[in-house]
Amino acid sequence: MFKDLYLADPGYLIIFIIIPFTILFWYKYGKLTQATLRYSSLSLLKFNRSLISRLRPILYILRILAIIFIVIALSRPQSESTSKRIKSSRGIDIVMVIDISSSMLSKDLKPDRLSALKSVASNFIDDRPNDRIGLVVYAAESYTKTPVTTDKLILKQSLSDINYESLLEDGTAIGMGLTTAVNRLKESTAKSKVIILLTDGVNNSGFIDPRIAAELAAEYEIKTYTIGLGTNGRALAPVSILPNGDFQFALTKVEIDEDLLNYISEKTSGRYFRATDNLELQNIYDEINKLEKTEITETIFTNISEKYRSFVLIGFILFLLEIITRKLIFRSFI
Repeated sequence: MFKDLYLADPGYLIIFIIIPFTILFWYKYGKLTQATLRYSSLSLLKFNRSLISRLRPILYILRILAIIFIVIALSRPQSESTSKRIKSSRGIDIVMVIDISSSMLSKDLKPDRLSALKSVASNFIDDRPNDRIGLVVYAAESYTKTPVTTDKLILKQSLSDINYESLLEDGTAIGMGLTTAVNRLKESTAKSKVIILLTDGVNNSGFIDPRIAAELAAEYEIKTYTIGLGTNGRALAPVSILPNGDFQFALTKVEIDEDLLNYISEKTSGRYFRATDNLELQNIYDEINKLEKTEITETIFTNISEKYRSFVLIGFILFLLEIITRKLIFRSFI
């Protein structure tokens, strides 16, 4: 009953100041209120206090406790419970466009570029609980891995399943990947539409010019963030396939068309980033996460429950108990 209570009008507690003076008064003058019988001498009487007379201070204790509970009731004890309703007032649809060409298996990021990207992208998905996100993958061709969805479990499972697919012709068709993402977002009714396009190479495949794809994204007001992934200089990258199906790795020059990626981001009011290691890649996704904030409306409902009735009842019972005890047991006329 008394858990999580607070007082709405604590000023009434000043009444407690009178309690010490009341106790002092009863201690000094309480005997004057009791009936007495005078004897010329007590020498022949054996003085022995009865049990009832010893228990008489209980009357004062009951009255003080009754006053305490009544004063607390005047101070209006209350308890408060709150509930929240969260509503996304500005939704964002995001498509992550991921390069899955064989060069994404390069070892300059740990354990390789693609694995590092999947780990960071998974964290990014966790940080966007109120947005719809989709996945597009591309090499020499592109396709939609997952349409924009709010089902984060399906999305993260699809992300986990991404790997280098020999079924797709190897290559880097940036224009194809970007166009596929635009097609996924152009009919979106979200107030903000975003593409995050990542590549580790230059556009060398596909029949759509990346600059034309960027103009298409700009026409549909789709902001595009571009990321160039790979170290500066040379990296251990796959160069051929051995007879057993494994890749043979060798040091190769890292080539990223940063002018193209800058053009795409500027054309669509986005930004270009360069990630040369795992930490930079994580920081880039953190930065994009901060730049594209979903506006959340949080409504808090507060329910206040008055608890003074219980204190009034306890105080009344204590007062009644004191009166009954005084009249029936101690037989006082006070």
